[in-house]
Amino acid sequence: MRSTRNPMVRSEDDRRWQKHCGFLDLTTDQFMAIQRTLLLQQLERVAHSPLSRKLIGSRMPGSVEEFRKWVPLTSYQDYLPEFEPGHEEALPEKPCVWAYTSGASGAFNRVPYTREFYHSALDDLMAAFIISCSRKRGQSALTEGDRVLFNVAPSPYISGILAAGASRIFNLRPVMSSEEQDSMDFKDKVTKGFELSLRTGVDILVAMTSVLVKLGNDFNKLSAAPRKSKRVSHPAALPRVARAFLRSKLEHRNVLPRDLWPVKSVIGWGIDTPVYREQIRRYWGMYPYELHACTEAGIMALQSWNKKDLTPLPHSNFFEFIPEDEWLRSREDIFYQPATVLLSEVVPGERYELVVTSFHGMPFLRYRLGHLVRITALEDEEAQVFLPQMVFETRADDLIDIAGFTRISEKTVAQAIANAGLVHEEWTIRKEVAGDNVSLRLYIEMNGRGPAQDIVPLLHGELARLDPGYRDLARMMDVRPLEVTVLRAGTYARYYEEQREGGAVLLQRKPPRMNAPDEAIDRLLRMSDTQEVLVA
Repeated sequence: MRSTRNPMVRSEDDRRWQKHCGFLDLTTDQFMAIQRTLLLQQLERVAHSPLSRKLIGSRMPGSVEEFRKWVPLTSYQDYLPEFEPGHEEALPEKPCVWAYTSGASGAFNRVPYTREFYHSALDDLMAAFIISCSRKRGQSALTEGDRVLFNVAPSPYISGILAAGASRIFNLRPVMSSEEQDSMDFKDKVTKGFELSLRTGVDILVAMTSVLVKLGNDFNKLSAAPRKSKRVSHPAALPRVARAFLRSKLEHRNVLPRDLWPVKSVIGWGIDTPVYREQIRRYWGMYPYELHACTEAGIMALQSWNKKDLTPLPHSNFFEFIPEDEWLRSREDIFYQPATVLLSEVVPGERYELVVTSFHGMPFLRYRLGHLVRITALEDEEAQVFLPQMVFETRADDLIDIAGFTRISEKTVAQAIANAGLVHEEWTIRKEVAGDNVSLRLYIEMNGRGPAQDIVPLLHGELARLDPGYRDLARMMDVRPLEVTVLRAGTYARYYEEQREGGAVLLQRKPPRMNAPDEAIDRLLRMSDTQEVLVA
């Protein structure tokens, strides 16, 4: 049966626009009214489950104020053993699926999804599809039958769960079926997805932004040796590839992904998405459309059509914000209960840790996500969105404190590496202490040219420019803490393969970028065999 090609949205009054994107028309007062109503409904819905009684206590809050006063902040450990197999009867509602996410110990955590939460998250994903194809309010280039390439982790990770649901429910055509995607290793799936896209074309691309940038870098190799590439060998791909090479030759440059796939939108995520914005625009012809999501809370915030900062969704969770000074005090005193503010009380320029209480029958109550966000403004004047705007700064437990002067985040390091023009495969960074010496040690696998000795001064300069605390440490204390270990080519690939062969789940197949444990660093060094150590 031939697919229809009708626009998904035709105007501001269109039912789909109002359902999925109407949150962009709310004021802060309206947002808070929705939040309060949904929170009280949620409390009535989950109050009598054994897990909720354990967390709330004997008194049932009758207002938002009582809820915030009586119910303590929680972490994942507070939901055990109820989240372990065999304890579903203790949950507020029976889950329709269990999602996995990485835990603090390196293992995975299980998160139960109710059917209502699952469908609500799919509605939010549809909002991202509509807005990412928009240039102004009430209009979208999204069309029924558009082809979508999901380069995401498989089920039971949230990206795979939502990709599978979207493939079944949305009137869009996936380049690869969810069954085929879930049966393949992530790296193999990325390669296979782009090979198929050469034959079928793709309208919307959904992937981590780091994957998008890596593919763009790989196209330099395709330009250098097109006949040797397996990607272009299929007859159905040849016309597309020929047009792309002709376009690149006329413009005297290498082939870029946008030459092969003139996509309508690129939907990306990851803490380094702002770092890669310009690179993605060069490779794909447009800025990425960003969303903020996690396994426990689903999709929490979306960009508007101007693809700038993020607007929170009122119906996903009840939001509270821990001010940074309160968060720091709670790090120093594990028994301290930090105070929170609501969205109506946030201050532009300040950073906050996100706290969520679930809607849709989900179990989380005043749950500390460990996400640090920065409020950039109380509204987006350009898009006429009158809700506070925010960006995802870092994970609260990933900051690296050096001498009390600076707390280096993953985003800062990624930005410094990008600004320094270092073409690399992957990296990890952590604080290391040897006697009286405290260093900020970067382990990086390079795949570009240039003298290795240039890496440290380039990165030191960029870190000093990007982070005032790091700059003060160098100027006031005459301390240059950065040290770099350059790993041999192929180190991260060997690490990944060894972990996969050992049965590690996807999230354990690469070392964490921030604060990797000794075991992971020792394995990297063993995989590298030879390294070059550089100091400032």
